[in-house]
Amino acid sequence: MNQNLREAAEQGNIDALYSLIEIDTEVLNKIDEISFVETPLHVSAAAGKTEFAMEMMMLKPSFARKLNPNGFTPLLLAMHYNQIQLVLELLKNHKDLVCTQGRGGMNPLHYAAQTGNLILLAEILRVCPKSIEVVTSQSETALHVALKNDMLDAFLLLLGWLRRAWFRSARLLEGRILGWLDLDGNSVLHIAASKNEAQVVRRLLDCSGIVVNAKNSEGFTALDIAVDRQTQVDNQEMRNMLCRAGAKCASSLPKFSWADYFRSPVSNNEKLFIFSFRVKMQMSNDMRNMLLVVSVLLVTIAYQAVISPPGGFWQDNSIPGTNNQFNITAATSATNEVNQVPHRVGTGMMLAARCTTHVGTLELTTGEALAACCAARLCQELDVRPYAFRATHFRL
Repeated sequence: MNQNLREAAEQGNIDALYSLIEIDTEVLNKIDEISFVETPLHVSAAAGKTEFAMEMMMLKPSFARKLNPNGFTPLLLAMHYNQIQLVLELLKNHKDLVCTQGRGGMNPLHYAAQTGNLILLAEILRVCPKSIEVVTSQSETALHVALKNDMLDAFLLLLGWLRRAWFRSARLLEGRILGWLDLDGNSVLHIAASKNEAQVVRRLLDCSGIVVNAKNSEGFTALDIAVDRQTQVDNQEMRNMLCRAGAKCASSLPKFSWADYFRSPVSNNEKLFIFSFRVKMQMSNDMRNMLLVVSVLLVTIAYQAVISPPGGFWQDNSIPGTNNQFNITAATSATNEVNQVPHRVGTGMMLAARCTTHVGTLELTTGEALAACCAARLCQELDVRPYAFRATHFRL
């Protein structure tokens, strides 16, 4: 970089910048052509020259994502030199810079978690919530970074934000972040157990998305790590908390292998779930809405049919072949007695029914008649005419 340009950036001299551009209009483009280079934006960010940095961002937006030879973006460099005002200004006007990763895959959220800067952590999460999903080259989330660097306040801030998130799929995000494993296969619960952080373990066990019996790459659960550490520190309280939450040692957990699972035959329950999920994935939103309306309608019709059955309730007893004195409508002739349906007072008249279809007359039980009645009502409501069956007339 031109020495005069470097001095202008260090001093925040915007007039000197334009004087250099007037002399050589390609001065900034020449810098931009280099992959890893220290730009005037890096220099001004490190020096905390906010006005010059914003002017440079306007002239060359691509400089904001440039990595210098040490692997730092201008925003990360400003955080490294604790230029808080400049960082806040960049976050306010260029929110997308938060997800730009530098050396080691670190983004500004990781760096704030590493240094324990609570003000920047809160602001970064506010302007770019998705930054919490970014992991470093060591497969570490911001929670991993904070915990490994003993920044407990930063860790609790991140955990509190994660638990209070209410946007769509926030619950799934909480489970995914808390269950994320770094390159050593450790979740944040494994790390908290290894560091004997009882407060952190208590907060994690209170989360719905935590998996207490997850194994790391060495095959150890959080309880295994706590038991192994008991000879070095007094962690009885933490081990009790883990046990109350259902934590177990790896040796007592059932063996599971994805290879064995995929080699095994598909069970009937799995077939049912797989079929339903595949149908659901192929179904459009309009079809889902239509099925919901039809389901509600079916439930409503069934409820009404139970409360007010077709034909009402029997008002007397009729038990053919007996001399019951309450059988006041007993058949007066043999023909009537044969055709009379046995019943008791207060029961639904549709204990048995005859249903007329296009193929003849069917004898239906109570449940079948009720279903036929619902189907007929549904067809009437939807204005459709099924070909195979018309439940349009009942003769009790």
